[in-house]
Amino acid sequence: MKKATLTVITIILAMMLSSCSLIPEYKLEAMFGNNPEAEISSSGANGSGSTADTVTISRTEYEKYRRFSDMFDIMEEAKANFYQDVDESKMIEYATRGLMAGLDDPYSFYYNPEEYKKMMEDDEGNYVGIGVMIQSNMETQACTIVRVFKGGPAEAAGVQRGDILYRVGEDLLVTATNLDEAVSIMRGEPETDVDVTFIRNGEEITYTITRREVSVNQVESKMLETSIGYIALYAFAGQCEKEFENALNNLVSQGAKGIIIDLRDNTGGWVEQARYIADLFMDEGELCYLKYKDGEAHYDEYRTRDGKTDVKLVILINENSASSSEILTGALRDCAGAVTVGVKSFGKGIIQEVLNVGREGAGFQMTIAQYFTPKGSEVHKIGITPDYEVPLPEGDNGMYTFADTVHDVQLVKALDVMKEALK
Repeated sequence: MKKATLTVITIILAMMLSSCSLIPEYKLEAMFGNNPEAEISSSGANGSGSTADTVTISRTEYEKYRRFSDMFDIMEEAKANFYQDVDESKMIEYATRGLMAGLDDPYSFYYNPEEYKKMMEDDEGNYVGIGVMIQSNMETQACTIVRVFKGGPAEAAGVQRGDILYRVGEDLLVTATNLDEAVSIMRGEPETDVDVTFIRNGEEITYTITRREVSVNQVESKMLETSIGYIALYAFAGQCEKEFENALNNLVSQGAKGIIIDLRDNTGGWVEQARYIADLFMDEGELCYLKYKDGEAHYDEYRTRDGKTDVKLVILINENSASSSEILTGALRDCAGAVTVGVKSFGKGIIQEVLNVGREGAGFQMTIAQYFTPKGSEVHKIGITPDYEVPLPEGDNGMYTFADTVHDVQLVKALDVMKEALK
């Protein structure tokens, strides 16, 4: 019955209006509340003499609205006949997620307000929680602690790199599928406790950890030998570019002539931060070039300036080095003579933009371009093959202490390559 009524109204409006249309305002709020091109004005009574809120929109906007009429029909039907109360906001959220899913791109998706806030907190590197970084494996469903942040609650409790996150609270058994839920539980109000259980060497260990504000360091550094410095860059987030520059200057002041940059397990982040770091080692040039929808090569997006630190470079990469890690690696390999060690990188050669949407603090990210290294090498779904391929020995999970030049075979090789370069 509702569909028939809507069809009749649509036909009548199409016959009566040549350049504009009247649509119930509550529906337009859902569709065009943020659209500055919509020509909106209030209207008074409806045909029956009762008052109704309507808005006037251009025919272009009206045609956009009509494409979503099925969605609104379903929503009205659910509100009227679904056997339980309907959460209309949730239906709209999932419809929006569906729009992004229709792009068939794993890197383009919607953030509800809570997710967007969490993403920004993660990027800024300050949040209330226990202070760990977790890497999930969709095949095994295991969630492994890959970093325990210095000075954080988890470090104080005794959590170690390589521990498997097993249970949060009394009931949630953690898998790669529900990791976001586990993270949400581990975050919360400062000075409140959460029980977290880990697997270490096949045994369960439970800690009661007090949530506190955590400041995430994105960089660690150390002199390995008299003339060789080592910088581990964990993510392109927060103030990592400033942290990196400070670490570089400190190592050079100690006599470093060669720098090993460790980008293993660095899954990326903001491209501008990669440009800033590349600029420390490159003269004027391009960090990368982009191809947008127009198919043309764009060379003006991320330029570096004259002036560089004169040091030898070796870069460590692995199968989890992705996105901005690959952008930085490609630029320094092509333009600063960097030598690469490790195993082939992930192969994420596309760039996303992140934007706000709506009035409630939601957002979305969308892939907008493919990038290529300065010399034209394609990275997407290909990765970067290192100059020296050094796979980990069988059974080695890579969970070493920082700057371990005894057990970390990839770092040992990088050190040997740097010694040769400095001869």
